Amino acid sequence: MTLTPTRVGDVRVRRLTTTLYGYSFLEEFVLLYPVYALLFSDAGLSVWQISSLFALWSVTAVLLEVPSGAWADAVSRRLLLWAGPLLTGAGFALWVLVPSYAAFAVGFVLWGIGGALSSGALEALVYDELEQAGAADRFARVLGRARAAGLVAVMAAMGLAGPVLAWGGHAAVGAASVLVCLLTSVTALRFPEHRVAGAVRRGWAATLRAGLGEARRDRSVRGALLLVPAVAAVWGALDEYTPLLVRETGVADTTVPGLLLVIWGGATAGSLLAGEGERFGTTGLALLLGGGGIALAVGTVAGTVPGLLLVAVAFGAFQAATVLAEARLQHRIEDTGRATLTSVAGLGTELVTVAVFAGYATVASGHAHSTAFAVSAVPYVVLAVGLVAVRRRRAA
Repeated sequence: MTLTPTRVGDVRVRRLTTTLYGYSFLEEFVLLYPVYALLFSDAGLSVWQISSLFALWSVTAVLLEVPSGAWADAVSRRLLLWAGPLLTGAGFALWVLVPSYAAFAVGFVLWGIGGALSSGALEALVYDELEQAGAADRFARVLGRARAAGLVAVMAAMGLAGPVLAWGGHAAVGAASVLVCLLTSVTALRFPEHRVAGAVRRGWAATLRAGLGEARRDRSVRGALLLVPAVAAVWGALDEYTPLLVRETGVADTTVPGLLLVIWGGATAGSLLAGEGERFGTTGLALLLGGGGIALAVGTVAGTVPGLLLVAVAFGAFQAATVLAEARLQHRIEDTGRATLTSVAGLGTELVTVAVFAGYATVASGHAHSTAFAVSAVPYVVLAVGLVAVRRRRAA
């Protein structure tokens, strides 16, 4: 039987999406995530030493974000997606085999390198493959489902980490994490990659210049680059403080994890629904941001458990808006600099996130966490108003 072009495209899309969903799940299904701070503490590290490790991790990611994106445009993206989890797994193995400050530091550097290799490369590969299969319009839906798979994996890891830790200690949790990294790497080999002829023959420096040059020339690309960190950074930083917000409602510490699952359930739903929001364009994006900001402010100021349901709604709206902003960026980038500019957006998100951490600490040091969350909702309302104003000006 001869397959028509449409059916060939459907087969390619099916292979791509199933591989992507599996890769996204495994990449986040790391049992060490919820407990690695405990491993550091049990090894005798001070709070300052632990904080310095987090800083080293962030610095590694920031320094390598854009260079690794240019590399992904110059070589095989599938190769980088295969190598990244191996480096991360090697870092986790070091943590468990020789638990010491030096080993933890090397592990975080390896983790930072591994994350940088896959950042930008994954979205670029997926978009290009969908485009070649005539399905680029499905990108937001596919990316949303992939993010949902990752969130489900995080919640599953949170649920399993405790029992595995109780059964086999840090060694068992570490071994399971290394195994998952190996499985992630193997899964990456299933990604199809059909780059156009000569797309991977340009030098790294030339690729970097070409990608950045596109952003300088095209105003729509610049706008999309700025939109991604504006949408993703604030609520991404707030994620780190949600346990403190939940505890502030007066519930017992044992209840906190269950309520966190409710909040992340909202984010997961937002990922799954993101594809539907793309057809509403800028207006839909503005409604998500504005509505999410209002829901976040009202839900946190209430200071009650029912108010956390509004926080879950807000996180769902912000997750959907993040996917839509990333999809908008991909639609505007030409193939030659796709991973480079995706990494530029990632770098912007990292830098804005650091600024949000500083702002949050300033507010929360003198006020309740609910107040800091409510203040953090203001930028989303402002951004929503700005998007509507820009759309009306262009229409006029």
